[in-house]
Amino acid sequence: MGNIRTAFVKRIAKELVEKNPGKFTMDFEENKKLVEELSTVNTKHLRNKIAGYITRLMRQQSQ
Repeated sequence: MGNIRTAFVKRIAKELVEKNPGKFTMDFEENKKLVEELSTVNTKHLRNKIAGYITRLMRQQSQ
């Protein structure tokens, strides 16, 4: 089974990727810093969820 992510996490992640093409990479740590800069997420937990989903999207796009 895989991880289940809420629609909110997916929506925010996709919006960030669309608004900032080429900024995000397949590196979670780098994406985590970018999410913190580019969004208004307050909690570390939510920031990490979004960064993780963005990392997954980037890996899927590269295949």
